[in-house]
Amino acid sequence: MPVTANSAHTARIARLIAAEINARPEQANAAIELLDGGATVPFIARYRKEVTGGLDDTQLRMLDERLLYLRELDARRDTIIESIRSQGKLNDELEGKIAAAATKAELEDIYLPYKPKRRTRAEIARERGLGPLAEAILSDRASVPQQLATNFINDDVPDVKAALEGARDILVETFSENADLIGRLRNYMQDRAVLRAKVVDGKADTGAKFADYFNHFERWSAVPSHRALAMLRGRNEEVLSLEIEVDAEDTAPVKPVERMIANAYAISDKGGAADIWLMDVVRWAWRIRFSLNLSIDLMTTMRERAEEEAIRVFARNLKDLLLAAPAGSRSTMGLDPGIRTGVKVAVVDGTGKLLETTTVYPFPPRNDVRGTQAEIERLIVSHKVELVAIGNGTGSRETERLVADMLAAMPSPKPMKVIVSEAGASVYSASATAAAEFPDLDVSLRGAVSIARRLQDPLAELVKIEPKSIGVGQYQHDVDQYRLARSLEGVVEDAVNAVGVDLNTASASLLARISGLGNSLAEAIIAYRNEVGPFKTRRDLLKVARLGPRAFEQCAGFLRIPDGTEPLDASAVHPEAYGVAKKIVSACGRDVRALMNDGAALRALDPRVFVDDRFGLPTVRDIIAELEKPGRDPRPEFKTASFADGIDDIKDLKPGMLLEGTVTNVAAFGAFVDIGVHQDGLVHLSQLADRFVKDAHEVVKAGDVVKVRVVDVDVKRSRIGLTMRKDGGAPAPRGPRPSDAPSYKPRSNAPAPKPQSAPQGAFGAALADALRKK
Repeated sequence: MPVTANSAHTARIARLIAAEINARPEQANAAIELLDGGATVPFIARYRKEVTGGLDDTQLRMLDERLLYLRELDARRDTIIESIRSQGKLNDELEGKIAAAATKAELEDIYLPYKPKRRTRAEIARERGLGPLAEAILSDRASVPQQLATNFINDDVPDVKAALEGARDILVETFSENADLIGRLRNYMQDRAVLRAKVVDGKADTGAKFADYFNHFERWSAVPSHRALAMLRGRNEEVLSLEIEVDAEDTAPVKPVERMIANAYAISDKGGAADIWLMDVVRWAWRIRFSLNLSIDLMTTMRERAEEEAIRVFARNLKDLLLAAPAGSRSTMGLDPGIRTGVKVAVVDGTGKLLETTTVYPFPPRNDVRGTQAEIERLIVSHKVELVAIGNGTGSRETERLVADMLAAMPSPKPMKVIVSEAGASVYSASATAAAEFPDLDVSLRGAVSIARRLQDPLAELVKIEPKSIGVGQYQHDVDQYRLARSLEGVVEDAVNAVGVDLNTASASLLARISGLGNSLAEAIIAYRNEVGPFKTRRDLLKVARLGPRAFEQCAGFLRIPDGTEPLDASAVHPEAYGVAKKIVSACGRDVRALMNDGAALRALDPRVFVDDRFGLPTVRDIIAELEKPGRDPRPEFKTASFADGIDDIKDLKPGMLLEGTVTNVAAFGAFVDIGVHQDGLVHLSQLADRFVKDAHEVVKAGDVVKVRVVDVDVKRSRIGLTMRKDGGAPAPRGPRPSDAPSYKPRSNAPAPKPQSAPQGAFGAALADALRKK
């Protein structure tokens, strides 16, 4: 649950978020109030445009994420203030600094000196009376530390060395708790630091997939998400060691970071005894405290930054997959290929209802090709199958060839065969959802049902699978699972509500994603439907147990009744706006059903005429657009790739071949394309177009059908390099450096280090291994 905040905090947060999402504070404040009141992002984006000033779903999702972070920050701020106040150390200046902290890291820097901690070496030194010694040396640069230390020898401090070590510990702790100094050093490191990766001794062979990083470095600030996660995975698998370095090539006696610490306390290296001793303390402080702690900070920041980008990529790919073109309500056969275990077959009708299942064995050891083709043909004829969906796993090309041979011998009309991604099908098969749908069906056959249905309607079927299991991300198992799940759930919610669902045919899994519902109300709707029969109007939803006016307001606009009593129930017009819609219809002098789809009559209207105190111009325009194309589906028209005949295995590929394929995954460094050889090929970012491409999503998205040319093939390592460039893969045009290219630019006063190994060719080994299909 989000942390609650008073109105003053909300107003301040609204101002901060507004600047980040390019909106006005009053827009952000209105959206926050709606979210706090229980409204969902899809509902606000679609039906509360007047309230928020037209914030779209992308802005609202960003607002929702930042709202959670900033409220957590405020809660932590309050906790810190209370902690320091209880210690009797809070003053106006300190409270002002705490109030001004903009990030959690900055807040923790300020709190560090006051944070309850275990007994430290500095605390022990103070207990032994060495605090005045540290202060004396720091304040009197003309002193000789060794002479001052003799005055502090006692039973607990046996000699000068022990006294000076205690004074050093006190000063190091003082330096390391200086929030302003920490901030300056962190900023300097973020600007200048280098990330260096090396192979761990003896791990070169077992960790060969990380070979690109065995001796690699690049500017910390420029490390892209996919490389950061690859190196972090290499470290977690104990193949790589990672270090943050700063000014490693600087040969000056006092390094810039040490100079920054010294300057903070007016310490100089003028040659006096105190100066020499204090500079040694500064070096010690950097080496023992600052360097270690800030390196951890930077490594953590890099990981969080990389995770954020990886989550963004996964979310974007998932959205593309969910909103892929549906083949529609056509009788479909699903084939889940298998070699030894046989090909699982399921036939569903146009509504997705299971009609018949079987398993055939065309491959070794049975080799029953004739029997298989006869059985598949029987099912096609018996159930008037229009589409054959073939899963793209092991045995898919062999199965496709077998089906193609059979179809060639069949009289027309014959069904269309389509290769379908089976990502997540096995997860669905073993899920509680599948067990509830098909309690008497073998687990192996449920996957074939899912493959058939996801061709008919990808969205309706994929919502049954945990988003993380669909597998269209990069390093999704390495990122924060809570943040990933939260982001992906938002994507699914947005996709389902953007399309809308048929109230009388939607599954519980689909209904649960509708704004304002959830699993409990979805099950209640199904129960009502089973008991009473189909819903005749949206208003009948209020008869469902536990579905009250608030839930109705949130969900009604996204639920469709195509052949109901009220024609407007088939559209995305919200029931609350039916009055406006009927005024529009009346102005045209037509019946609602007759007017729907009549674009000319609707476009002749002036939307401003229908604006009233409740519904503004944005809503009126939406209503007119919806009447023009009621219940319109935002998804593209269905089309599929045609794989080349005779190209069934990676060994069949030759450089220069021009092929057609389907984009299966889009990553920061390029796009993976299924060309029908059981192994996706990679179109590197630099090979996506005959121009500089910063983001692969500018060119392709998951599900796109594309033409590619084979650039290189590595059969041994199952690697395929592809290009979409018209020049066949010539070097990329001059322009900004691709985001996955190593980058290091030393300061003018430091010698440039020699470039080390970086990902070469069409892709880096660790990247391809991490993302390619298994």
